Amino acid sequence: MKKIPNISFKGEDNEKDFELLSLTDFFTMIPTIKDHDPMRPHRVNFFVLLIVIEGTGTHQIDLKEYSLKAGTVLKIAKGQVHAFQKKPTYKGYLIVFTEAFLLNYFSKSSINLISHFYNYYLVSPITYNKGLNEALLNQLIPELKIETTFGRKNIVASLLDLYLLRLERSVNSSLLLYSESKNYTKFIQFKNLVEVDFTSTRNVKDYAQKMLVSTKFLNQIVKEFTLNTAKSFIDNLVILEAKREIVSLDKSVKEIAFDIGFDEVTNFTKFFKNRMGVTPNEFRKAHLY
Repeated sequence: MKKIPNISFKGEDNEKDFELLSLTDFFTMIPTIKDHDPMRPHRVNFFVLLIVIEGTGTHQIDLKEYSLKAGTVLKIAKGQVHAFQKKPTYKGYLIVFTEAFLLNYFSKSSINLISHFYNYYLVSPITYNKGLNEALLNQLIPELKIETTFGRKNIVASLLDLYLLRLERSVNSSLLLYSESKNYTKFIQFKNLVEVDFTSTRNVKDYAQKMLVSTKFLNQIVKEFTLNTAKSFIDNLVILEAKREIVSLDKSVKEIAFDIGFDEVTNFTKFFKNRMGVTPNEFRKAHLY
């Protein structure tokens, strides 16, 4: 059965955890890629920065389309589903790195501040900052050409660390306050639990019990960061995962319903239509490639 491909990042030595790719070279390589079609939705098991230096275009992340122009950077988090446009004409670079690279070489405090990597629910993935993009590439490209590899990963990580922190500061200064909130750790705990357990329970009380807090306090925590209730957060994540699955043409709505925790397909269809305004099949037809 065909599903959304889950793509891992490995170099020829099966150990690569970072890579800088020219988009021109990458687009040329696409016909030779055998395990997936980059121009159709695919889920990545790593982090991606798509930096545009010339031209215009579009890129899809979790079925939402974003406009690209010179100076754009798109941040794609591990676990998200994305797709390149057909016949792209823009130029730039892809920066690809694994979670292991992030955890091993970035400072712990920076990881908490670079919110999009693990909290893409809170912030938009798109940013425009031509100056920061050029400054990063002007340092990164020469560094990767140096024959001596001593300290390379540390240097590359440091350059990325500074770039991403400055990017966050330039557009999301208010969001940086999140990490300073006494409830931030609890919110992250809740988010992580929902991502793992949403197929088995969508009940706020169950998550509150696992976190050893009251449902009232859990709602207060979630509202602080999302301006919405814990139940809405859970339902939105379920809808997001459902939409990701629906774009897999060979997977039936019934199979999707069971996969994401519904006992009856009719309950899933009602749940989906109440929140999206269309049935799963209508949504699928609207997103046919």
